[in-house]
Amino acid sequence: MKPGWSLEKRDPELIAKFMPYWEWLYRYYFRVTTDGWHHIPKKEKVLLVSTHNGGLAFPDLSMMMYDWFRHFGTRRPVYGLMHPSVWRVETDFTNLLAQIGAIEANPYTAKAAFDRGASVLVYPGGAQDVFRPHSLRDRVHFAGRKGFIKLALREKVPIVPLISRGAHDTLFVIGDCYETIRHLERLGMPKILNKDLNIIPIYLGLPWGLAVGAVPNIPLPIQIHTRVCKPIVFDRYGRDAARDPDYVDACYQLVVRQMQQQLNRLFQN
Repeated sequence: MKPGWSLEKRDPELIAKFMPYWEWLYRYYFRVTTDGWHHIPKKEKVLLVSTHNGGLAFPDLSMMMYDWFRHFGTRRPVYGLMHPSVWRVETDFTNLLAQIGAIEANPYTAKAAFDRGASVLVYPGGAQDVFRPHSLRDRVHFAGRKGFIKLALREKVPIVPLISRGAHDTLFVIGDCYETIRHLERLGMPKILNKDLNIIPIYLGLPWGLAVGAVPNIPLPIQIHTRVCKPIVFDRYGRDAARDPDYVDACYQLVVRQMQQQLNRLFQN
């Protein structure tokens, strides 16, 4: 089976072994505060939709997952969708990701997870979201991607939004030089871009100081607040709803609007 496609590799015992390390980060490094976990149904499967923050360290992702396991145990299944480029070559790292519950982001793996009664976590904004400029740290930035809406409609599951404050302060994204490099390539500069590379961030952070490109970072010890928001239930579900572009767009706008309202409140507190 292709890397990232197996649901069998998820290992609750291994996840339990990571819990003490995540707990230290949770309590002492990021000093996490959280609320809203009562919004997640105890048994019902849901599509968890989150903003992406903090570069490739993903500090809010790991802290959200720690809270999920803390509230529901490591055996309640949840799978996180990760970009297909991560899974091109099977490595020890991708095997570890699979054991923790990561799978390739595509409709087939997500459907397989839902068919098993598992919940699924998705970050629609991808690299554009996780490396959005620091000035946009309080904005929901899904880059117009609506695949998660179609997934929720086809699988008839509610969307539970996840938001956070502080995680995007663990590095300082100055901007994106992707368009500049594209222009230089057109002028004859040797090509360095590929089809998977759609952002080249410039950021200040550890350990590099000034970094250019989507390179891993060590997050600064900034306090993080995470919030689970009230589930969003649409009026219509099913394949016909998922094929209706106007309805998909309306659902997308509803999700972004409600998440932005919650994020505004979180940043005002």
